[in-house]
Amino acid sequence: MDFAIGPDDVRAAARRLDGVAHHTPLLESRRLNTKLGGRVLLKAENLQRTGSFKFRGGYNAIAMLTDDQKQAGVVAFSSGNHAQGVALGAHLLGVSAKIVMPTDAPPNKLAATRGYGAEVITYNRYTESREDIGAELSEREGRVLIKPYDNP
Repeated sequence: MDFAIGPDDVRAAARRLDGVAHHTPLLESRRLNTKLGGRVLLKAENLQRTGSFKFRGGYNAIAMLTDDQKQAGVVAFSSGNHAQGVALGAHLLGVSAKIVMPTDAPPNKLAATRGYGAEVITYNRYTESREDIGAELSEREGRVLIKPYDNP
């Protein structure tokens, strides 16, 4: 799929996230500067809400939905960071979220996702397909599926 994203799309996402996402710092790495022969800045997204940049994408995807889509709710699948990002984004926007997570996901990821208000649906990653479960929930309940990849 071709998801052409331009500067206007980035600015629009930044406006939607303004006042919601943390402004995380850029940290310079002298070691990488020396090794690579240039200036290297690292974005400390581990300081973002939920501890990951995935919050930005989850929140932004939900914020762009129509009122009818928000009313229907969202579904996502993930082992952790995307799950938490969608769960918190949905909570902040007043949208119902169901998150499909493997039974062997880290307990802290399962707890955090539930703590953000999402309903967690577990599956066995060795015998079931999270993509199929998410698609089936989306179709059956009319929820918007927010994948952890392939999103504009």
